[in-house]
Amino acid sequence: MTATITSTPAPTRRKGRWIDDWNPDDEEFWETRGKKIARKNLVFSIFAEHLGFAIWVLWSVVVINLANAGLPMTLSETFWLTAMPNLIGSALRIPYTFAVPRFGGRLWTVISASLLLVPSLALAVVVPSGWLASQSHDTQFWVLLACAATAGVGGGNFSSSMANISFFYPERKKGLALGLNAAGGNLGVAVVQLVVPLVVLIGVPAAAARLPRHEVHLAYAGLIWMPFVVVAALCAWLFMDSITHARADAKSYVSSLRHGQTWIMSVLYIGTFGSFIGYSFALPLVIKNTFPEFLAQHPFIATYLAGLGFMGALIGSVARPFGGWLSDRIGGARVTLWCFVGMGVFTVLAIVGVNAHSFALFFGSYMVIFLLSGAGNGSTYRMIPVIFGELGRKEAAEKGVDAGQTALTFKREAAAVIGIAGAIGAFGGFLIQLIFRQASLGVTAQVTAAETLAEKQAVAAAGDDWSTSALYVFLAAYVVFAFMTWFYYLRRSFAVARVPSLAHAGV
Repeated sequence: MTATITSTPAPTRRKGRWIDDWNPDDEEFWETRGKKIARKNLVFSIFAEHLGFAIWVLWSVVVINLANAGLPMTLSETFWLTAMPNLIGSALRIPYTFAVPRFGGRLWTVISASLLLVPSLALAVVVPSGWLASQSHDTQFWVLLACAATAGVGGGNFSSSMANISFFYPERKKGLALGLNAAGGNLGVAVVQLVVPLVVLIGVPAAAARLPRHEVHLAYAGLIWMPFVVVAALCAWLFMDSITHARADAKSYVSSLRHGQTWIMSVLYIGTFGSFIGYSFALPLVIKNTFPEFLAQHPFIATYLAGLGFMGALIGSVARPFGGWLSDRIGGARVTLWCFVGMGVFTVLAIVGVNAHSFALFFGSYMVIFLLSGAGNGSTYRMIPVIFGELGRKEAAEKGVDAGQTALTFKREAAAVIGIAGAIGAFGGFLIQLIFRQASLGVTAQVTAAETLAEKQAVAAAGDDWSTSALYVFLAAYVVFAFMTWFYYLRRSFAVARVPSLAHAGV
C-alpha cells in the first residue's frame, strides 16, 4: 500500500506582498506555513506601534523642559500641550482601523510609521528655533499647540496595528498575539519618558544640569526617533504582508451601535485605558508642580528621570497581559470590578499624599493605580468577545436562526466594539488632562497676578495641593465605574435576566 502524502500549499503572494489564501484556523496550514509568517508580521507591527506610542506621549516630557528652553508656559497651557495629542490620537483610532483593509496591512504600516516623521521634525526644527523664541507668548503657545497636535498621529497606530495582526492569527491564538502587540506598544510610553530626559541633556555639564534652570536641547527629543522611524517603515515595506480577505466590516460597526453593551464597555474602558494613557501624559507634569520640594532635594530624579514618571507607564504596560490571563481564570468582570475598587482606594491614598506633602505615598499610590489600570485594560478587552458571544447565542435561541451564522455576525460586532471602545477609552485620557487643567486654573491665576518672582514662587508653593480637586473627581468616577461593572455584569438577577448564562460565561 502506498501512502498518499498531502501538504498544505504555501500562501499565494501577489505583487505588493498580498496573500490571497490565508487560513490560520486550519491547524495544518498554521503549523506548516502560517505561524512563521504571522510571527514575522507581529514583530514588525510591535516595533512600529511601539514608536507610535512613544511619539504620541513625547510632549509629556517636552512640556516640563519648555521653561529651560526659553519658552515658559503657564500650568494650564502645558496641560493643553499634553492634552492635544491625546485628543487627536483618540479621534484617529477609528479611521486608522479602516485604513488596513483599504491599503493593506503592509502599506498602511509603512504610511503610519512614516507619518511619525512629521511630529519628530516639528519638535526638532520648529520648537527650538530662534524664530519661535522671538515671537509673542500667545504666538509661541499656538505654534507649540500645533506642533504637539501632530504627535496625535502616533495614537492612531494602535488601532490599525491591532486590526492588522488580528487577521494573521487563528481565534485560539489571538488573545496572546494581541496582548503582546498591545503591551509592546504601551511600553513606548515608558521608554520615551525614560530616554528623552537624558537625551535633551547631551552635552550639558552635569553640574549645570542639576540647577533649577539649565540648558536643554529639545531638538534632540525629536531627532532621536527619526532613524528608528525610518527603519520601522523600511522593515514594514521589506518584510510585512497584506491579507486579501482583510476587509473593513462597516456594517458590523453600525450594527454594534444598537447594543447597550457597546456603550457600557466603552465607558468602562474610559476608566481603564483612559486612566493609563491620561496619567501617562499628565503624571510628570503633576509631580513637577505638586512636589517641587522633593525634586529640589533630589536633583538627579528631577533632571534625569523626569520625576520617575516613566515607572507608571512601565508597570501598566507589563500588567496588561496579566489582566487578560487572570480574566481567563476568574472572569473579566470580577477582575475589572476589583481593579476599579483598588483604583478608588489608592486615589484616596494619593490625596492623602498630596495633603501630607508625602511624595512617597503619592507616588506609591499612583504606581498601584497604573498597575490596576493596566490589568483592567486586559480584563475589559477580555469581556467584550464573551459578552457578544452570549448575545449571539441568545438571539439565535430566541429567533430560531442559524447559530453558526449568528455567532459569526456577533463575533464581527465584538471586533467592531473593540475598535469603538479603544477610541472612546483613549478620549478618556484627554478628559483626565482636561480635569487636571481645570483644577490648576486657580493657582495659575494667582501666580500670574503676583508681581515679583519671589511672590510667584510663594504663591505656587502655597497652592501645591491644587491637584486634589481633580483627584476627588477621579475617585467619584471609579466609584461609578465599579458600580456599573457590578450592576451590569455581576448582579446575578439582572445579568441572567438580560443574557442567559452570562454570569457563568467567564465575563
